[in-house]
Amino acid sequence: MKLHLSKCTNSDLDKLISISRKTFIEAFAEDNKPNDFKAYMKKAFSKEQLLLELADPRSSFYLVLSENEVLGYFKLNENEAQTDIKDKNAIELERIYVKNAFQGNKVGHWMLNRIKYIAANKKKSYLWLGVWEKNSNAIRFYKKNGFIKFGEHPYYIGSDKQMDWLMKLNLANLEK
Repeated sequence: MKLHLSKCTNSDLDKLISISRKTFIEAFAEDNKPNDFKAYMKKAFSKEQLLLELADPRSSFYLVLSENEVLGYFKLNENEAQTDIKDKNAIELERIYVKNAFQGNKVGHWMLNRIKYIAANKKKSYLWLGVWEKNSNAIRFYKKNGFIKFGEHPYYIGSDKQMDWLMKLNLANLEK
């Protein structure tokens, strides 16, 4: 399977909404309260919200495609767009998702390698992210790829307060 990245623009909005909703539902719908989940989905992946995020020059969305099919996507934040740390030497990986049908095919590894490359080219010292403490598969993936836990923060799905682990990857020691 040959993969490629496409940086999102406003013309990709419908694709971004579709992949965002599909992958979030696949990942978390069954582990959350239906009313809280529905409220979160309505707000987080609305056309208005994603247009605001696309308009922020400190954030970037990338679609991951094979031929013309969108398999996943990720979002990177820099400087003040970062949700917690806001370190000019860091880049936040706010979202990284792959459709369930393509998990286990190294798509996530491919994506993470591209993210490291983007961060290194921007001269960032480290990459960081938040991951739900109950998402053991994702935590295992990040640990396997060199991320270490350095903190926690609350994350809300509707009114349901959950806890995310903050994990980071030092980019200085990676081969470029």
